[in-house]
Amino acid sequence: MIIQPKTRGFICTTAHPEGCAKQIQEQIDYVKAQKKLTGPVNVLVIGASTGYGLASRIAAAFGAGASTIGVFFDKAAEGVRTASAGWYNSAAFEQAAVQQGLKSHSIVGDAFSDAIKTKTIELIQAEYGTVDLVVYSVASPRRTHPVTGETFSSVIKPVGTAYTNKTMNFHTGEVSTVTIEPATDDEVRQTIAVMGGEDWGMWIDQLQEAGVLADSATTVAYSYIGPAVTHPIYRDGTIGQAKNDLEQTAIALNEKLSAKGGRAFVSVNKALVTQSSSAIPVVPLYISALYKVMKEKDLHENCIQQMYRLFAEHLYNGGEAAADGSHLIRIDDWEMREDVQNEVMRRWNELETGNVPELSDLEGYREDFFHLFGFQTEGVDYGADTDPAVEIPNQV
Repeated sequence: MIIQPKTRGFICTTAHPEGCAKQIQEQIDYVKAQKKLTGPVNVLVIGASTGYGLASRIAAAFGAGASTIGVFFDKAAEGVRTASAGWYNSAAFEQAAVQQGLKSHSIVGDAFSDAIKTKTIELIQAEYGTVDLVVYSVASPRRTHPVTGETFSSVIKPVGTAYTNKTMNFHTGEVSTVTIEPATDDEVRQTIAVMGGEDWGMWIDQLQEAGVLADSATTVAYSYIGPAVTHPIYRDGTIGQAKNDLEQTAIALNEKLSAKGGRAFVSVNKALVTQSSSAIPVVPLYISALYKVMKEKDLHENCIQQMYRLFAEHLYNGGEAAADGSHLIRIDDWEMREDVQNEVMRRWNELETGNVPELSDLEGYREDFFHLFGFQTEGVDYGADTDPAVEIPNQV
């Protein structure tokens, strides 16, 4: 079949297997061209099929030769319906790992469930013994609690008062004003339940209780802080409340793991185009301006470049995680540089529909969005007949 992008708002309902595979290979090639990493040898990535989780798995495997387990919830192709991008990404990763002679397994299912946690533990017991790095990078709009059975849904809203600011339709480049009403107390509670630290803590507790977490293991989860202009909808909003909970979980986990030489951190990463960030009002316009400024200053990093730097400087090579008392690793340091933020805010105040191409990197934003689904990838013939059915090697 001929696979073309079909979009609905911030969602693309199709994905291209060859485009995804080529992008995975480009990330692998980047990592292999860098200095080799030395450190953890058995790595578990929870939320491993896209974004920072996928880049973490690639950095560990192809940068350090680590054996990896990836846990993710993605769908295979069915009839004329393509698989999800994460499925194609993971298939390409596993194929490349086999060719490289790297040990790896993929587990497809709901990471929030006890069944998938048990399945992962049994795999580690049978094939790996222990894991010494656990990356938690789950992004989901819903979660069913494994104990209570309650299903929670997250929302993207401010807390306390309504928020009004600029936003942009990245498909058209139109800048408009948006007002978002504040979340209810229950919406805040549910968002924390989905995106906070409880499930991360459950993973670490169960791995430790089963004896499959190495004594000196490190665990890291991912977060974002960003500039003041996005705080009402992000850091001070419902998502930020959940991220605060995630950071408190890191402190509690670090206290628990440190007794045996282990560590727990939250890495604060830079703003990038993801399906999640595309759904947050205000953020696409900010990212477009940020991209323009960081590229002009030769500071821009894509996902794999961010994760390689995190691993090389903090998690591998004997690096000391430059964390403060809240156990935050600030890998967003280049984004938050004073000169970068001053210029972004200067442009922000001037941005309107007519000058978006001049003051921001709208085309770069669009390109990165379609890259998420395997489209607009150089060297791929999107007019060619393509089989959407792709198997994931080493799927458990």
